Amino acid sequence: MTSGADSEKIAQLEKKIEGLSHQLGVLQDTHDIRSLQYKYGYYIDKCLYDETVDLFSDTGEVIFMGGRFKGKAGARRLYCDRFRARFTGGKNGPIPGFLLDHPLLQAIIDVAPDRKTGYARLRVLMQAGMHESLHKKRAAEDTDVPPVPRQWFEGGLYENTYVKEGGVWKIKILNYRPQWHAEYEKGWSHTKPNYVPFFDKTYPEDPIGPDELVPESMHLWPDMPVLPFHYPHPVTGRYWKEE
Repeated sequence: MTSGADSEKIAQLEKKIEGLSHQLGVLQDTHDIRSLQYKYGYYIDKCLYDETVDLFSDTGEVIFMGGRFKGKAGARRLYCDRFRARFTGGKNGPIPGFLLDHPLLQAIIDVAPDRKTGYARLRVLMQAGMHESLHKKRAAEDTDVPPVPRQWFEGGLYENTYVKEGGVWKIKILNYRPQWHAEYEKGWSHTKPNYVPFFDKTYPEDPIGPDELVPESMHLWPDMPVLPFHYPHPVTGRYWKEE
């Protein structure tokens, strides 16, 4: 028979174990979200677009270049119908002469108390371009190919949301905001405004376009507004708001 004091100690221990289990679960969730997003970067590196789309929830979405692509169908339209057709000629995977390194840095990851939703802010420093051998091949096939091979750097930010479905973390909202582009030969000081055009038409008028336009995301270097943070200030506890 346990005394009242013993029962209280047991209850305290059970509460402590429950708290520690929750903390351990949050750490595991944080690791899983980071791993999910980094694996996304490796798939993008190698133009593995089928694998990229499979990382999304069925109700997921992508915000990219002023457009919102909804659901798996929207994600497939962006990654497979647009990127894959443009970058690799329809091949799911790398091709000789095309570079698209996509390293992800400075991950800030937070998990909701119920451990069903997560958030991450990351930075990307992309190196991309086309080898002259691939450029010559494409120039011989397409008169719209630029006169010289393009090679450029790109800096961007992610503010993403994740959802746990059936115990598996998936991408719910991939919000990628390119910040700047720089041609290798000239650098960022000479980048033309709106170096990459924003979407101006939606699907189905644009067969590979977004489901809707997102005007507030249409900013590029040298215009450099703050992409809002999903987290509060770690000292003051206040969320940043644009003045």
